[in-house]
Amino acid sequence: MSNRVVCREASHAGSWYTASGPQLNAQLEGWLSQVQSTKRPARAIIAPHAGYTYCGSCAAHAYKQVDPSVTRRIFILGPSHHVPLSRCALSSVDIYRTPLYDLRIDQKIYGELWKTGMFERMSLQTDEDEHSIEMHLPYTAKAMESHKDEFTIIPVLVGALSESKEQEFGKLFSKYLADPSNLFVVSSDFCHWESVLWNGFTNELPSFPQRGMSIIEQLDPVSFSNYLKKYHNTICGRHPIGVLLNAITELQKNGMNMSFSFLNYAQSSQCRSWQDSSVSYAAGALTVH
Repeated sequence: MSNRVVCREASHAGSWYTASGPQLNAQLEGWLSQVQSTKRPARAIIAPHAGYTYCGSCAAHAYKQVDPSVTRRIFILGPSHHVPLSRCALSSVDIYRTPLYDLRIDQKIYGELWKTGMFERMSLQTDEDEHSIEMHLPYTAKAMESHKDEFTIIPVLVGALSESKEQEFGKLFSKYLADPSNLFVVSSDFCHWESVLWNGFTNELPSFPQRGMSIIEQLDPVSFSNYLKKYHNTICGRHPIGVLLNAITELQKNGMNMSFSFLNYAQSSQCRSWQDSSVSYAAGALTVH
């Protein structure tokens, strides 16, 4: 048995965001300083995973709601962009590197999840190719810097789950969501316009993403699924969002009172006609009352 620590490198540093620790720190600080913490402490956040040039300021609205003094474990649920996956997958490494500092994976929680038989293992190659989790690591590190030796992360790559699988995983994660020392980070860009427009909803351009956002705020996984079926909206984190909504539904059955609010919406560029292409981003937070 080897005790060698296996690390996942910050493979998108230097392209999707700066590889310079001091520069990255200053950028994140700048974005966070412009935002209010109105929903703190968040129990879950939804934030985008594009290059920081496009969505860094939007993501700050979600990360500003994180309270590092109560948070001890951070579950990061990101969609799989490169490998076909019908379930969820866990990382095969111990450490996720960032230009700020290294983040430790919680092997105890990983052990609990692994025992359920519901997870696959992602290879190091798959892990390092995927950006949906990595784009949340520097922000996680920054939000938690005042307690940087006191928390662990639980990265989960979420596949193209069926509605029944979203329910199963939601049920499984609900017990972790119930714990106030856990935070769930759900990684999702919001709407890839060019693919939506071919589905014939050009006349609904202005209100289109907001409709999806208001349905998520209702915390109803069935309404969210129906919305996706009707509009074919390309919310790339729809499965992680579906898992979160199902986890919330499970807790609501037990009398837990929660609310979700979107705090910011942004677009990579303005989209006014069917020839345009644009990606939209949204940041929001779940609070427990």
